[in-house]
Amino acid sequence: MIYSVRGRLVHVEEGMAAVECAGVAFALKTTNNTLSKLPALQSEVMLYTCFLVREDAMDLYGFSDQGELSCFKMLLTVSGVGPKAALSILSQLSPEKFALCVATGDVKSITRAQGVGPKLAQRLILELKDKVQNEQIAKGVGMDDIPAPAILAGSNVQEAVSALVVLGYTQSEAASAMAKLDASLPVEELIRLGLKAIATGK
Repeated sequence: MIYSVRGRLVHVEEGMAAVECAGVAFALKTTNNTLSKLPALQSEVMLYTCFLVREDAMDLYGFSDQGELSCFKMLLTVSGVGPKAALSILSQLSPEKFALCVATGDVKSITRAQGVGPKLAQRLILELKDKVQNEQIAKGVGMDDIPAPAILAGSNVQEAVSALVVLGYTQSEAASAMAKLDASLPVEELIRLGLKAIATGK
């Protein structure tokens, strides 16, 4: 319903930023990663938003980029993961790092998020990996569909492609973005640049 808010940053505290738009200040729950990217108070800021309505609350969540917003929404699709846990995970891990953790089965890194134990971390990895694999099967997509430049790039690119698919992009979109990048880059950097390439269409 609310795609984004743009206005003056009037207040910041742990887990929240207030943005004033046309005389009304919106309190947006957010992550440490987004808070670290905010400008100085009284500066203009734009945050992508997610508005959640529950029986006992109506909350607005704000994120510095669409990648973090998409990852937040994806986390909410996992059973047992609510907004609080999703914010905690994205406060500890960037979307790129989280996607890589899922793609490589890295439970330990996910459990560094406050309130996230091994069982929940394992469920996240299992459900999101299964979701990706089921979507690929339904679409008839596999690693054979990756363009030749990406195949030749080796395991770093394959891991980055898997991570981008975890974040909700198609195998084709992810592979095309990877084909334009330097295969010698670290996996996390490939993911970051891949996200940027897909977002800008370059």
